[in-house]
Amino acid sequence: MPFVSAFRIRRAADILLAGGLITHPTEAVWGLACLPQFPGATARLLDLKQRHPAKGLILVGHSASCFAPLLDPLPASVRQRMLDAWPAAITFVVPDPEGWAPAWVRGSHDSVAIRVSKHSLTSELSRTVGGPLISTSANPSGANPARTALKARQYFGERLDYYLVGETDGASRPSRILDALTGEAFRE
Repeated sequence: MPFVSAFRIRRAADILLAGGLITHPTEAVWGLACLPQFPGATARLLDLKQRHPAKGLILVGHSASCFAPLLDPLPASVRQRMLDAWPAAITFVVPDPEGWAPAWVRGSHDSVAIRVSKHSLTSELSRTVGGPLISTSANPSGANPARTALKARQYFGERLDYYLVGETDGASRPSRILDALTGEAFRE
């Protein structure tokens, strides 16, 4: 990955911490990101994507510790399988019966989708804000995910607060999404 200045990462983090909405590179595509503690930013993200709130969103962190309240209650074998898989472009859907993730992240589900990113910029952004990000592909629903900053800008123009420069890791497809308990694939 090309060098991205600490200033740019800090700038993106400050915007997120103020309730803003940014785009950033991930493993395969560009993502739209906000912080889960800001329902207004999440609503704005869903509106820009034209995504129904009931579908839920993915939380991406720099470390499994970002998700300790969700991981700790899992059976040891399930938790270990997840820890062995991360960091990677693998998203696990885990039960969230206590409502650790806000309703606007879970959508109509009693579970939440989580990932520990292997993308160095995404990980550093999570580390800088001190927790997980909501991160979803940077495209309107039904359109192809943006694979470049230029494509993200074509989709969203000035409606985003910041475009964090960088490159994807070049993966050919977005993260796999698996049920943590059963291993069933929601997206391969």
